[in-house]
Amino acid sequence: MKNPLDSAALDAAIEDVHRAGMPGLFAEVRDDDQVWCGAAGVADVATGRPVTTGMRHRVGSITKTFTAAAVLQQVESGRIGLDTPIGRYLPKLLPGGRGDTITVRMLLNHTSGLAEYLPFAYPSLKTFPALAGTGPQSLDDHRFTRFDPTDLIEMGVTAPAVGAPGDTPGVYSNTNYLLLVQLLEQVTGTTAEQYITRNVIERAGLRDTELPAGPYVDGPHSQLYEAWFGMIDPPRDYSVYDMSWVGPSASLISTVSDLNRFYGMLLAGKIVSPSSLAQMQRTVPVVSQEGKTIDYGLGLHPMGEPGQGTFWGHGGTVWGGGALALIRSDGKRQMAVAVNMQRWNGLDSSGKPQPHPIDDALANLYRIGMYGTL
Repeated sequence: MKNPLDSAALDAAIEDVHRAGMPGLFAEVRDDDQVWCGAAGVADVATGRPVTTGMRHRVGSITKTFTAAAVLQQVESGRIGLDTPIGRYLPKLLPGGRGDTITVRMLLNHTSGLAEYLPFAYPSLKTFPALAGTGPQSLDDHRFTRFDPTDLIEMGVTAPAVGAPGDTPGVYSNTNYLLLVQLLEQVTGTTAEQYITRNVIERAGLRDTELPAGPYVDGPHSQLYEAWFGMIDPPRDYSVYDMSWVGPSASLISTVSDLNRFYGMLLAGKIVSPSSLAQMQRTVPVVSQEGKTIDYGLGLHPMGEPGQGTFWGHGGTVWGGGALALIRSDGKRQMAVAVNMQRWNGLDSSGKPQPHPIDDALANLYRIGMYGTL
């Protein structure tokens, strides 16, 4: 299974994604001690400023692996029980029967049955996941809104349940991870941002990664262009945005190099113990926000084609930005990709996202990044 880095193929593949309509993207692929870095397109469509491989970027739900690792550290210390009901720790946030039956593990692997709070926090998204009835208006309205996480949790908890606790397939929900953030704060006596920074980000030796306090991305970065399924045309820049709408469940700022380093350290057993990593890699079927059923562990999920080895990692999106970071089970091959536009697919007459050339071009870049030129 030795597919060494093919720099020419990677250069061509990343350029193809830009040509297909992505304003800008950048990536890093590692194979043992070989490293390829590449970038294509612009960080600012108005000025033509180019993207570069070292840019800092909002990486969305990749943050969930960091949060899950922090929770597993507290499991190792005995302060949290993976199969302990969350109501024992947070009785006010999840009262009654659900607090007694939803465990920490169910929050981590999205089998709690708790609904996603986003359609309630953003009124123009209230019909989500039915996309045709949504609109982007409230994305603008909430650019500088400072959300209280307990208010967001209440929206998810009081919404109709999407399943019974522990049932599969689970349903991916940010409500789960906001509860885990509150759990971390309860047992550590500090903010989740401080705990994750000290015990995950710094332990991994990441120099360009942070959980932001304000709406700005410090240092060299790209604008982030949100198209919202063709309803924002031309796509609008949301790089300046208060991230309290997701907090330490999806607000991380990082670089492709830092992401590869983090997942390398995680799979090497240097962030959590090997037994904790094994728990993170125990998967159940979960319905993603795109409506696809995926295998999902505890803040990690596997990807890969048959016969090519399993890759572990996470993807993430924010308004206008996205990223994907993966590492092969043996730790030898890694890929991290960041893009500066989201939801580029228009909707067909039935309200389903239509195929776009970016989809195939990105899939090809991922394939070459993960497996080399087969």
